[in-house]
Amino acid sequence: MLDSAYIVGAAETPYTRHPTPGVSTSGLLVQAAREAVAAAGLRWFDVDGLGVSSFTLGPDHAVDLAWRAGLGPLSWLMEDTNGGASALNMLQHAELAIRSGQASTIVLVSGDRMDAAAFRMLVEHYNRATEEHLAPLPLTGPNALFALLTQRQMTALGLSRRDYGHIATAQRAWAGLNPGAVYRAPLSLEEYLDAPLVAPPLGRYDCVPPVSGADAIVLTAGPAGSAGSAGTGAGAAGRPVRVLAVETSIGIDDQDADGLTTGLVQAAPRAWERSGLGASDMDVLSVYDDYPAMALAQLIDLGAIAAEDAQRDLAERIGTRRLPVNTAGGQLSAGQAGAAAGMHGVVETYRQLAGIAGERQVDDARFGVVTGYGMVLYRYGACANVAVLEGVR
Repeated sequence: MLDSAYIVGAAETPYTRHPTPGVSTSGLLVQAAREAVAAAGLRWFDVDGLGVSSFTLGPDHAVDLAWRAGLGPLSWLMEDTNGGASALNMLQHAELAIRSGQASTIVLVSGDRMDAAAFRMLVEHYNRATEEHLAPLPLTGPNALFALLTQRQMTALGLSRRDYGHIATAQRAWAGLNPGAVYRAPLSLEEYLDAPLVAPPLGRYDCVPPVSGADAIVLTAGPAGSAGSAGTGAGAAGRPVRVLAVETSIGIDDQDADGLTTGLVQAAPRAWERSGLGASDMDVLSVYDDYPAMALAQLIDLGAIAAEDAQRDLAERIGTRRLPVNTAGGQLSAGQAGAAAGMHGVVETYRQLAGIAGERQVDDARFGVVTGYGMVLYRYGACANVAVLEGVR
């Protein structure tokens, strides 16, 4: 078995708040996949493995997308439907497929055409728990659930809305350097605090905006022949990025817990052990940020921030961008393109470690960590995962 798999190309279609007529989910997915393959310096018929994640591709599936896109023959195929954890679920399986020789060139692509009707369908029929217990309540999607969790976290850590504002404003500053982000205008702490409340204590800028778009990466067995990234934020040829570790935790029992920790408390230590690294070694961190409280919870679970120092670190490390977190703007400013949400952080971390992140490039970035969080059952996300990546030098 090979020792490593490498990400050698990535792409992200431009995110749009409102999809233009004629745009389809399959069209977005194929566009991102083709751009990623071109970015890797490869040809479409070089691809012999495909992984797909999408909420709105139905009634088609991964095999239908492969057929319609003219791929094949394929030796590896995967479809993942686990929301924000899907991208790293696919990466975990694809890495093993590459290392074991099941495939030599795998494209992983995630995305959705997310208009108002599609978003309403998603939040009302996410799973049976949503249909039977949440949708009948006078709620607007998951905002009220995460408002309760944020209240609990505020009490436990002694935080205020101003403290969470450092996450939102810092990510907006990063987004201002990302041509592909939907929301790029500067956001001051005062504007954040003055925004209308959606579900107290959550305001407008605490809730992830749904957008349309797709993200893709290409994995191969070796770093030779890699090239820079296509699509938004394209740059010169970059370094290949080695997958050091991917770990997943399925925390079904966590539905009875308080929600202040995620499955990363189990997955992250395994990833650090496998990679031989720790949170302090990371030059770039991409955490799943559907709400600021969840970004903070994952940073704590990773060991990047200590719970007792959360207030100080939010102001002095996150707010100042001294700690590079969600450097493309995260979902809170770049947007949440349905199932692409988990892949957004993978694409950005690849770009940073490949040295092709443009104006937002973190100096000498070598190691990065990405997290995923998804599938809210009755109260909390039941899937959490983490990947540790290295830019090859």
